Amino acid sequence: MNTQSCITALVCPKCKKRYDYRELQNLCQCGSPLLAEYDLERAAGMVNPGLLKDRPATLWRYRELLPVLDDRHIVSLGEGWTPLTALPAVAAKYGMGNVYMKDEGLLPTGTFKARGAAVGVSKARELGVRELAMPTNGNAGAAWAAYAARAGIQAHILMPEDAPLITRTEITVAGADLHLVRGLISDCGRLLSRSIPANGWYDVSTLKEPYRIEGKKTMGYEIAEQLHWQLPDLIAYPTGGGVGIIGIYKALRELRRLGWIAGKLPRLVAVQAEGCAPIVEAYRKGAAESAFFPDSKTVAFGINVPKALGDFLILEAIYQTEGCAVAVGDAEIITSLRELASLEGAFVCPEGAAVLAGLKKLRDADWLKAGETAVLLNTGSGLKYPDILHGGP
Repeated sequence: MNTQSCITALVCPKCKKRYDYRELQNLCQCGSPLLAEYDLERAAGMVNPGLLKDRPATLWRYRELLPVLDDRHIVSLGEGWTPLTALPAVAAKYGMGNVYMKDEGLLPTGTFKARGAAVGVSKARELGVRELAMPTNGNAGAAWAAYAARAGIQAHILMPEDAPLITRTEITVAGADLHLVRGLISDCGRLLSRSIPANGWYDVSTLKEPYRIEGKKTMGYEIAEQLHWQLPDLIAYPTGGGVGIIGIYKALRELRRLGWIAGKLPRLVAVQAEGCAPIVEAYRKGAAESAFFPDSKTVAFGINVPKALGDFLILEAIYQTEGCAVAVGDAEIITSLRELASLEGAFVCPEGAAVLAGLKKLRDADWLKAGETAVLLNTGSGLKYPDILHGGP
């Protein structure tokens, strides 16, 4: 494929300051994440749903709406176009309408993090990055280490010492420089903020570089395309750093401006664990930002993020789509994980199981109506959590 990106600028969603996408950027001067902006009128003249049908089944099928300018810089392991699978047994058991699972566990490195890594590393390579650094709860580090290795970029990864062993192994086998930290991902981030200036590394922490979100937004494109441009009533997502739900919201708005979808957007649902629920607490208060969630702990390690940099963008996505945020307990997560496996043959990650637990709560409260269509995001393979069911209910 030799098409051209329609990117025009990087824009701060808070102060509206614009930045050059042809230079390395991190946060806005005001401290906000930056979002990629595209000439959507031009893009609509270059690609349409009919043309997509003949394109490769990867996220790069949306090439005009991604930020890499030269195809030679694309770093790919075949990411994207994961299945959207119906869950009829789950729907019948809980009196739901149509329930679909977008299964990101089939991506390279076994999680949705491959999407952000593919686009983020490709753009970093295009801009001449030689070394990058990030904090991680595990899966993001594994994905960025793999894609960095393929791109010939050295990765420096900080992660909590109690992160899953399998992701530690993935990071080291890919040749990344791994440092284990006693504490949470927020502690890793604080340590890294002191190391990056001294070493000249490019900071690819969650939302501190603008392009991870561009990879994640392709989940929204794919859901719309796989449902033949007829949108579901709601999309539910396990939310830690929140790049996925922010990206899906961005995708839906871009698709509407392209004219590929019409009508009301799906209600976006952020699912968190009761042991780490800053977005849920903020939503209940009607707040625009979240407070730091102290002493956080959950079996769904990937969403153990006590304070997300993009919390205001997560909450905006929820409010603007008339969605909600819901918290579930660890026992509910394990029960839902077992149900997805025994009823549907899907061995999902605990974060994906949390979403089913959240949907059950919303159905019990009749917030999710009996005839509605819901999409559940499973963000990773259960095979990456071999000990998750030990001692579970």
